[in-house]
Amino acid sequence: MIGYDLTVLAMALAVTLFAAVVKGAVGFAMPMIMISGLASFLPADTALAALILPTLATNLAQALRQGPGAAIATTVEYRRLLVALCLVILVAAQLVPVMPQAILLATLGLPITAFALSQLAGWQLRFDAHNRGRAEILTGLVGGFFGGISGVWGPPTIALLISLDVDKRESVRVQGVVYLIGSAMLLAAHLGSGVADAETLSLSALLTPPALAGLWLGFAIQDRLDARRFRRWTLVVLAATGLNLVRRALTL
Repeated sequence: MIGYDLTVLAMALAVTLFAAVVKGAVGFAMPMIMISGLASFLPADTALAALILPTLATNLAQALRQGPGAAIATTVEYRRLLVALCLVILVAAQLVPVMPQAILLATLGLPITAFALSQLAGWQLRFDAHNRGRAEILTGLVGGFFGGISGVWGPPTIALLISLDVDKRESVRVQGVVYLIGSAMLLAAHLGSGVADAETLSLSALLTPPALAGLWLGFAIQDRLDARRFRRWTLVVLAATGLNLVRRALTL
């Protein structure tokens, strides 16, 4: 792990473990926690590369929890969303190496802060689901842009599922499939952009075991905690880290 001292590695492992526990316990926010936390002490493009393999591994576990047949059926049903998402991730990812660090930090921090504060205020983004095909494509376009730059495409996906009144069990499966395929495309896109290279992927690989451990720990404590309170404090942490990224952007 040339280039990373033990303090940085310990901080990265702690951020990843916490993010994965949250994902297992409440089903969201792992990439947002990782990108906002890691980018607080690593370059933004390194933080983005570092989250790729942990999110890919945990999304695989989430997508297959109800079996491969259900995952395949979900892939077919939401094909329009997935095609739009993947195509835009490929394009947006190429912007990361050429974006000034200040703009990249602001692009990471502002959406995360807006999401966290809107959730704390009780406001939920919704799509017009009367035309489902158009709603899926719009979700893919929005999610793909922010996904390619930050690895975060959860909020528009969740907004679509709420708009379609999808039940909780299906919602978890759909999110797992969308995040899994998006993560695989993110890896491919940043292998092309140069953000994911031998050094950054070695860090990403190191963070994968604690991510899987945190995910299963989150699953285990899911029914034993006050999910609403835990979710609320998670949003507070997200808002604080998002604002810190914006502060860094303004001071560069």
